[in-house]
Amino acid sequence: MVELKINEERLWNSHIELAKIGSTPGGGVCRLALTDLDKDARNLFIEWCKNSGLAVRVDQMGNIFARREGRDPERPPVLTGSHLDTQPLGGRFDGAYGVLAGLEVVRALNDAEIETNAPIEVVVWTDEEGVRFAGGCMGVSVFAGEQTLEEALACRDKNGVSIGEELKNIGFDGSEPCKSFPVEAYFEAHIEQGPILEKEKKVIGVVGGAQGQRCFKVKVSGEEGHAGTLPMTQRKDAFQAAARMSTEIDEVANHSRVPAVITIGSVDVMPNSRNTIPGQTIFSIDSRCPDDNALQEIEVRMRSICQNVAKARAVQVLFERVSYTPPVKFDTKCIDSIRNTAKRLSLPHMDIYSGAGHDACHVSRVAPTGMIFVPCENGISHNEKESANARDLASGCLVLLDVMRKFAT
Repeated sequence: MVELKINEERLWNSHIELAKIGSTPGGGVCRLALTDLDKDARNLFIEWCKNSGLAVRVDQMGNIFARREGRDPERPPVLTGSHLDTQPLGGRFDGAYGVLAGLEVVRALNDAEIETNAPIEVVVWTDEEGVRFAGGCMGVSVFAGEQTLEEALACRDKNGVSIGEELKNIGFDGSEPCKSFPVEAYFEAHIEQGPILEKEKKVIGVVGGAQGQRCFKVKVSGEEGHAGTLPMTQRKDAFQAAARMSTEIDEVANHSRVPAVITIGSVDVMPNSRNTIPGQTIFSIDSRCPDDNALQEIEVRMRSICQNVAKARAVQVLFERVSYTPPVKFDTKCIDSIRNTAKRLSLPHMDIYSGAGHDACHVSRVAPTGMIFVPCENGISHNEKESANARDLASGCLVLLDVMRKFAT
């Protein structure tokens, strides 16, 4: 098999050009799903695809499929892709790298005049980030059958505008049915969004799967009182009770038998007045772990902590699970192919689990799936400072090219 090359400069320049759409003063990108900026990015991608000879179709959720035909058009295609929408102050590489790496695979095959047996398709999934419309991974979740098209299209942003309306507004309400079809394999290249690869001096992360996630809403109810007249011993301070809960919950992750992370990212204090003892505090918990049994143990421990603190502080607590995503394990054949390719190319690599959710996690429910991670500087992501090395991006793309070519043979 002829060794193929990635055009590192072309791949990098594509990132720079795409990042101009929605660029922020801090060097990042703000390109929220289904806005005019998202439309512009999609149209640029389609223009590049057509220039590379790809046939483009759009489904009812606005997911874009750009197809490079194979010798046998009846064979299931090999897919790759990611998303083009960003966080409000996001970076240039989250999502975009997976899309542009897929495009570079096609360009490299074209440069070498190589025809694969199976078709190859590059996918842009709609609204992965979930900034405007609650939930995230909206396009791929319909594709994978996790929610209905009607449910997704009816989802509204804070201004009351639905996904269905915005798809029409930007011209991406496609006619293709949004449902899964036979796929040989799906591969997604992505920046790690964490510090492990950089710390370990590895170029390629062989992703075995993604952590499970359980999210909770905790409502602590006490009693309002005057900040100056009520003695400390007689208070039913909802915030202080919540603060004690959060401190103890934080330690649960440190003592988990399987590495886990817990985040309390949202806190609402009521009545939120300087001179009134808080009568109610609501906070969120995001717990993640690659082992589902350990994730259950964490939930039990956190629930117990909240109940015990509430009793000691003479307040009431409601501990509610609001979402659950089980851990994802990617396809063994896909994982082995990525690992073997990195080894053959003498690229420093290691096995790794994803701490974040990705489109690939949803595709894995309907098709063999693998992911390739490359380092990002200081592990920073969802941030204007998000950065990656051009050579690392090219190395990850080279692995992607090799495994896709093998699966399409």
